[in-house]
Amino acid sequence: MNEVTHGIGGKRSVLCQPPVVSAIIPCLDEETAIGQVVAAVLAQNVSEVVVVDGGSRDRTAERARAAGARVIVEPRRGYGRAIQAGIAAARDDADILVFLDGDGSDPAERISDLVSPIVAGQAVFVVGSRVRGSRESGSLAPQQLLAAHVGRLLLRLVYGAGFTDLSPFRAIRRDELRHLGMKEETYGWNLEMLMRVAAARLPALEIAVGQRRRIGGVSKVSGNLIAGIKAAWSISTTFVRLAIELRHQRVG
Repeated sequence: MNEVTHGIGGKRSVLCQPPVVSAIIPCLDEETAIGQVVAAVLAQNVSEVVVVDGGSRDRTAERARAAGARVIVEPRRGYGRAIQAGIAAARDDADILVFLDGDGSDPAERISDLVSPIVAGQAVFVVGSRVRGSRESGSLAPQQLLAAHVGRLLLRLVYGAGFTDLSPFRAIRRDELRHLGMKEETYGWNLEMLMRVAAARLPALEIAVGQRRRIGGVSKVSGNLIAGIKAAWSISTTFVRLAIELRHQRVG
């Protein structure tokens, strides 16, 4: 497994075998892909799949339930809000939370590669990099690649972290996530988690997972110029705001 290690600190305790793993999938109007995604995730022996539907106008919720997911609806728009709703809905005894998109672009068969280092106590957070590994042509839009590049530079400059991507495909110990103090309600959520993990110097790993083309539909960000600009603005403002906040916390 091609890994990059980030952060410092001793290894965390080894989790019980087998751990309770809850997979959280935020989605909106993904009826073409969501059934296949849920089935692929359940095939990885996760304990449950929670699909957070953002008020889809198609059959996303119906097909997710039919595939075996538990579906909750978060009518308020915002990627971070959807993720937070999924976390709140996850099983109380969940040890590890896995996050991925519902469009089929994240390789669900790599979930065990994200979870295994956490179970073994080698890390508390593992992220799958889309820009490393095998990547299908057209799977990442130019603005996504640019965001990954800018995010990589900022994280290295400010925190010395070597994350290469803002990928949504990731896993974290639930008890550690509670301590991070996540607040972001928009597309800045993924960046905020990387920043808080780096600032807290938690043991973390990045693995190369690559990326696939979405199964169907249109990306809410890369397929829409206005949405892409809004997402870029959200990510930029999140970095500046959070960098200042975390710096004040360290000084205090």
